[in-house]
Amino acid sequence: MNWNRSIKLLQVHCQGEIGKVIMDGAPEIPGATILEKMNHINEVDDSLRRFVTFEPRANVAMSVNLLLPPTRQGADAGFIVLQADRAHPMSGSNCICVVTALLESGRLPITEPDTVVRLDTPAGLIVARARCSNGRCVSVSLDNVPCFVEVLDQTIETPRWGTIKTDIAFGGVYYAIVDVEQIHLDIVPHNARELAEAGIELKSLLAQQVSVQHPEISTINEIAYVMFRGREADGAVRTCTTLKPGRVDRSPCGTGSSANLAVLYARGELAVGDSRKSRSIIGGEFLVEAIGKTTVGGRPAVLPRITGQAWIYGAEEQCVDESDPFPSGFALSDTWGPQVDQLG
Repeated sequence: MNWNRSIKLLQVHCQGEIGKVIMDGAPEIPGATILEKMNHINEVDDSLRRFVTFEPRANVAMSVNLLLPPTRQGADAGFIVLQADRAHPMSGSNCICVVTALLESGRLPITEPDTVVRLDTPAGLIVARARCSNGRCVSVSLDNVPCFVEVLDQTIETPRWGTIKTDIAFGGVYYAIVDVEQIHLDIVPHNARELAEAGIELKSLLAQQVSVQHPEISTINEIAYVMFRGREADGAVRTCTTLKPGRVDRSPCGTGSSANLAVLYARGELAVGDSRKSRSIIGGEFLVEAIGKTTVGGRPAVLPRITGQAWIYGAEEQCVDESDPFPSGFALSDTWGPQVDQLG
């Protein structure tokens, strides 16, 4: 093998959502903070992101997490979520994958029954508590960053569905949360393609009609995802987060569930100390708890805790070879969907 350099990854999934973790071999990313490093990937050099998230080394239904030394005092590790459209500041399912990889690989020591891991992310410090037994992570609970509502019942005009109401909330990134009956679909596996395409269409319309700006982090200024929401008979919330270029999250979505928690809190449907189950399109579950309240930029905010589980299912080593004709990767609409041309 004529390998100039290689990248070592652990293969991890959280409730079915793949969140691989780069353990070794990634190039150094400039920046004094994890946020600056993410901005460098998005604004200056996205070659690593493209290499690990596009074909032939990847597929549409996955993310890759870049482990980094922490820049924030008191943190144990840093990470950035790499996806096909860009690098993102936070993801609950990916955070659970990262904690599981750090502990089960031995990168960080396990203390049974509980291990606390502090993660430096572009969205802020995330404190995770892993329930451990026999060297395994049985579950991971994340104390997410403060989450708040930007606006409730924001209306947008759509060619297909007329006027749509959406709740805009921050859960680590900005979400537009849409009650799924407005697009005449149910959140079930056989509707996954239609839901994905509807979500990406709505995201484009939102970008034209709605502006957001985090009151404390200037570079968080876009609606990252559209999440469809359904209500279950047992009180659970059925979630379906849609991601570019056109797929759905296999997990219940930690940051999306955090944003929805902020919506429920703002509407008076939930108080500090209450919890809800978030259930994915394939039936995976997170427990979402409101553990406190605070303010962000003068706005009422809730402190969410997300609990779920991830599994390591393999390991891989990717070759970086100068003779590779596809160092930037590629994506085709046969599997990535008709919106593939929206990727940068």
